Amino acid sequence: MSGFSSQLQEEQHEVDRAYARLDAMRAQTRSRLDAVRAAGSHGSPTQRTERDSFATMYEDRLTQLRAVEDRLVFGRLDDTAGRRRYIGRIGLSSDDHEPILTDWRAEAARPFYEATPSNHGDIVMRRHITLHFRDVVGVEDEVLDVHSDQVGKASKAGTLTGEGALLASLSSRRTGKMTDIVATIQAEQDRIIRSDMRHAVVVQGGPGTGKTAVALHRAAYLLYTHRRTLSRSGVLVVGPSSTFLHYIDQVLPSLGETGVVSRTIADLIPGVTVTDTDTPHVAMLKGDRRMAQVVAAAVAMRERVPADLPTVHVNGIAVRMTPVDITKAIEQAKRGRQPHNKAREAFVQHMLETLRDRYAEQLDYTPSSDELATALAQLRMNDKVRVTLNLAWLPMNAPWLIASLWSNPKRLRAMAPWLTEEDAQALYRPRGSAMTVSDIPLLDEAMELLGPDPKLAAQQAAKDAKRAEEEQFARDTLAQFGGGSLVNAQMLADQMNGDGGEVLSQRAAADREWTYGHVVVDEAQELTAMDWRMLMRRCPSRSFTIVGDVAQTAALGGTRIWNRTMDRLFGEHGWELDELTINYRNPQEVSDLASDFASKQGLYISTVNAVRTIADAVRRVTVGTGEELMERTAAQVCALTRDYVAADGSGRVAVIAPESLVSPLRSAIGAALPDAVGAKEADRLAAQQEWEAQVSVSTTEAVKGLEFDAVVVVNPGRIEEDAPSRLVAASDLYVAMTRPTQRLLIVRTKEDETSLSL
Repeated sequence: MSGFSSQLQEEQHEVDRAYARLDAMRAQTRSRLDAVRAAGSHGSPTQRTERDSFATMYEDRLTQLRAVEDRLVFGRLDDTAGRRRYIGRIGLSSDDHEPILTDWRAEAARPFYEATPSNHGDIVMRRHITLHFRDVVGVEDEVLDVHSDQVGKASKAGTLTGEGALLASLSSRRTGKMTDIVATIQAEQDRIIRSDMRHAVVVQGGPGTGKTAVALHRAAYLLYTHRRTLSRSGVLVVGPSSTFLHYIDQVLPSLGETGVVSRTIADLIPGVTVTDTDTPHVAMLKGDRRMAQVVAAAVAMRERVPADLPTVHVNGIAVRMTPVDITKAIEQAKRGRQPHNKAREAFVQHMLETLRDRYAEQLDYTPSSDELATALAQLRMNDKVRVTLNLAWLPMNAPWLIASLWSNPKRLRAMAPWLTEEDAQALYRPRGSAMTVSDIPLLDEAMELLGPDPKLAAQQAAKDAKRAEEEQFARDTLAQFGGGSLVNAQMLADQMNGDGGEVLSQRAAADREWTYGHVVVDEAQELTAMDWRMLMRRCPSRSFTIVGDVAQTAALGGTRIWNRTMDRLFGEHGWELDELTINYRNPQEVSDLASDFASKQGLYISTVNAVRTIADAVRRVTVGTGEELMERTAAQVCALTRDYVAADGSGRVAVIAPESLVSPLRSAIGAALPDAVGAKEADRLAAQQEWEAQVSVSTTEAVKGLEFDAVVVVNPGRIEEDAPSRLVAASDLYVAMTRPTQRLLIVRTKEDETSLSL
């Protein structure tokens, strides 16, 4: 048996041992879950609740154990004492507590990512283990101590190598799902992943530097390291689009973490989802931080002294309402620092009591408490009083308030004098119009200032009262049965309401006021000041992982310089900037073309090196007419589909085009594919959802954060012309050109070629 074959066999034994332990743990957890379920609903409330708590715990554990099946073991560390430590997705020990597998997030695993020949401590060799399902198919050794006898052993066995595991992962076909990089994390990435949770970390990096992967692995590391804290508060991941969230949704489960809340800005408010978008200019205006003052002013103008104040009669006594009464009641209500709708209750109560006292002052006797209570009730039910108090302090909900901002340009300019008349007209929208994505942060701002919708407040108050009764009953029940080791009153009340199986992520996602222990923000350069205000409310601890690339900023109100945004949010010393400089996605030829173009356009390019080259990675096709453009693009896409797209769902080809060409290109490609790949395969591709499409046609905005095997950029000059500014045009084209892992094809007309040089 050759040295290499014996090494494979040796590692197969250890891998089998790890999988056997994983299978045993799954079987044990499944057995315990079945036993709990078999117990049924018998016993006291406390006993039933404890069983339900155990069932939830076992279900979560079973989910975790199933999620780590793929590539369970991927590394090994050898030290100077001859000890071996295997690195994997989770930590595993035998029944006798003998270590089998070390969790990649554990401190003991750090050298697997960070050890170097010049700084390796007691580690002499690092081995990468490649699995196909549960079979070991490859091993590669990096000897860190050149004086160790491991050099000769690895050389003789044929396992001595460098970055083979990394390069193999980069060359594999895309699947439409981001895969974790746990087996190939590089040293500069690992340092960021393991950085302190107590402050904000900004990760700047060009396309393909692994920013998103680093952010997700950092979330997994923090959930592992700070389990007690984050298990109560949770982690929020904010992405640029639902397609992007589909793309990354398997990464954290594959690392043994479930229950993270993933949202876009558009669906961050429970129960509110919008799809309409504003023009770039309008989106910039709505995202301006001064819009927070506009929303506050819109609320404040509904707290005022009405022009006409009534005189009402109570039991024949005239009771006059004065401006001073209104002013004092408003001032007193504001002292409580409650949201508008909540403070209104104090305002109304103060006004009614003032009018009741004025009634009593006019009597020539001292009224009884019953008479005063009757007078107060008459005042409360009086139509004139009710209308006047509503005019003085209007009860509102947030959608109504935001709609009112855009429906009256003159009033909007009075509240926002920094807006020009043209700006106000651009923001105008008739009442009843659909809300847009840019409205969401303003809606959140309004909800924060207004508090609960007054129409729903009474329902919520009734729910709160009922909940208090249920928890008191639960406490009494626990006291009666001597308490429970696993159960508190809140858990028991949840079980009585059928909510015991609800996981933290579901509760957090359904609660606008939920505060998270950590927030991950991807494509953060696109966020406006109002977007950031909404996110900061959700993480008072200011624990953020913020990833982005200022060279890719497409939003007019986004970030071009990190300091300007981050200093305002976190203070000068409350955040740190880490920069990733190595491009793992694009071939050198693609990276050079895109970086040269972007640099000449004045964008800041942080990527300095690509790790691989592919001959003929960039191709160009120039045609004469628009009709030829459609035909040649469709033909090229068909050829790329044959080369890169497989029937097993792997392989991705994307066409990135000006918005006006998206629809006709989809039609042309759809018509050409049956002849190129067969009708059955073409039908399969056509039936795919947007987020899983192996052949797609879209604008630059839709491909942010994604990667494909091959990319066709159509008429880049037109993409530049359609952009709202020169810098945005450069960013859009930089994004478009840096999506492929294998091939970039630029198809354009001669006219387009003369308008923009690439």
